Amino acid sequence: MSDRVTVQIDDGVADVRLNRPDKLNAVDGAMFKALVSTGERLSEDRRVRCVVLSGEGRGFCAGLDLESFQVMAGAEKPESDVTVQAVRRSERITNGAQQAAFTWHQLEVPVIAAVHGPALGAGFQIAVACDLRIVAPDAKLSALEIRWGLVPDMTGTQLLGRIVGHDVAKLLVFTGRMVSGEEAVRIGLATQVAEDPRAEALALAREIAGKSPHAIRGAKRLLNMAGEVSLAEGFKAEEATMASLIGSPNNVEAVNA
Repeated sequence: MSDRVTVQIDDGVADVRLNRPDKLNAVDGAMFKALVSTGERLSEDRRVRCVVLSGEGRGFCAGLDLESFQVMAGAEKPESDVTVQAVRRSERITNGAQQAAFTWHQLEVPVIAAVHGPALGAGFQIAVACDLRIVAPDAKLSALEIRWGLVPDMTGTQLLGRIVGHDVAKLLVFTGRMVSGEEAVRIGLATQVAEDPRAEALALAREIAGKSPHAIRGAKRLLNMAGEVSLAEGFKAEEATMASLIGSPNNVEAVNA
């Protein structure tokens, strides 16, 4: 796994850290690739029951690295650079940049973003793709692409409205407004505020990891389906999931406990 992203797994909790602190964890080609490959590995690791995603150093993620932006705009690049297209997979509905965020939405287990400092552009969209967001009071979050005459293109346009509602999503995208951690909670962008988001996220992850893994995975799958399938399909999936859980060893253990 690239040193752009580090992973430590302990008691079912994967502590995942963006690891480019000298650049405020700005996303370059290597970071794109590392995020995708990390998501793939965690999806295959049955030890993992919950994930905490945070950034080393002074912030979560300051957005796209300028050099990477120049590469994407068509500037000449060294052959050794890793491009976004290098992590594209034909079987996905996403391109490589989108998958760097969407992989956290796709994971079967809950993913908690612990945000301090800036979470801008690419970093904002990575946090949005997580299931929960715990933020520092003075965190700074923004879908700032409009400032450069661009749009969020790492699944943010499709996932943001599901969190904050379409009107607030449009406000954030149309203006590139900077939102503090406290305001993020008020508008539904973040789940809760904590002075130490990573410590709070790890504590919550350990609590979730102590629950039935099959029930947690089933719950995330069902909740992610809401709004994407018809009510009839959703109700059938709910019924089937419940049937698979009732009487299972995890169910019996939980009831006995």
